[in-house]
Amino acid sequence: MKRLALLLTLAATPLAAQDAGEDARRAAEALEAASVQLDRAEDAQDRVSALTDTIRAYEDGLAAMREGLRAAAIRQTELERKLEAQNQEISQLLGALTAMGGRASPGALLHPMGPLGTARSGMLVAAVTPGLAAQAADLRADLEEVTALRDLQQNAAHTLAEGLKGVQEARTDLSQAIADRTDLPKRFTEDPVRTAILISATETLQGFASGLSQIAEGEEEGAPLPDIEDLRGTLPLPVRGTLLREAGDPDAAGVTRPGILIATRPGALVTTPTAATIRYNGPLLDYGLVTILEPSPDILFVFAGLDLVYGEIGEVLPAGSPIGLMGGATNASTPGEGAGAGRTETLYIEVREGDAPNDPQLWFAIDKG
Repeated sequence: MKRLALLLTLAATPLAAQDAGEDARRAAEALEAASVQLDRAEDAQDRVSALTDTIRAYEDGLAAMREGLRAAAIRQTELERKLEAQNQEISQLLGALTAMGGRASPGALLHPMGPLGTARSGMLVAAVTPGLAAQAADLRADLEEVTALRDLQQNAAHTLAEGLKGVQEARTDLSQAIADRTDLPKRFTEDPVRTAILISATETLQGFASGLSQIAEGEEEGAPLPDIEDLRGTLPLPVRGTLLREAGDPDAAGVTRPGILIATRPGALVTTPTAATIRYNGPLLDYGLVTILEPSPDILFVFAGLDLVYGEIGEVLPAGSPIGLMGGATNASTPGEGAGAGRTETLYIEVREGDAPNDPQLWFAIDKG
């Protein structure tokens, strides 16, 4: 019903306002499709995969909705500033239209300069009236558009709230589905004692990565890890976001790291960019919660800064599998937030080949916008 109210609002708005709210309309449709997808995920054979797709659909729909509201808010601000700047002119216009609105008395038709002056005055009014009418029509259109944009934002806010509710439900269902999953192959079993010893003895990420082989016991002789060299430069980022800091760039404290930093929205889903084995997931040094994946021999993908991690060490995950969620409160942000605003969380990504770090931008297809 709330999506219907949004669509009806858009249908009744002036054309310019419809253009400003087109993204919001498409986002409303995407959010409804995600809601249907969430219902279908209950009966899906692979609930983890279905819920992962559902959460991605919600994330894309919510992002589009926010962008549509941002465009509408910018347009509304432009119109309000225009109307404010024309305030005096508008008052004069309304006064002139009001004076001309009634039936003119015979005295009003007389001019102090006599019949010739009266004739000239009548010609002037006749010439000015179309201009006044045009100004009045423009003013009316601007006022109608401002009203329509306000209604659009009010209705879209309800749709946004419903979308947030849906994605939170999908995240809860995903956590349960992952906990219930028993069909993933395992390449090895973790030794918790050795893992704890390695963590306590590690001072750097490089040292920990080099010692990962020590925490694997009972390595299986299953299918060998694939060679992913041909995927170099084409892998999708594990999370929806934008590049915030490149490899080697100093942070606010002047510390440089060999990985990149991706700005994400709160609660964003993090997935495997390709099939990989979980080599580690848990807290590590000052990186927060960390997941380390091994997609190919001697290659490690390190993802740090998560709020929640999924899976067990040693599990072999197919491409696109969920490995965790970003932190932060997921609430309906202000309509005017920009494309980069609202991305309050950061995911650190590091790629290691052998014992050396490699620039992740050589592996991932990254949108720098």
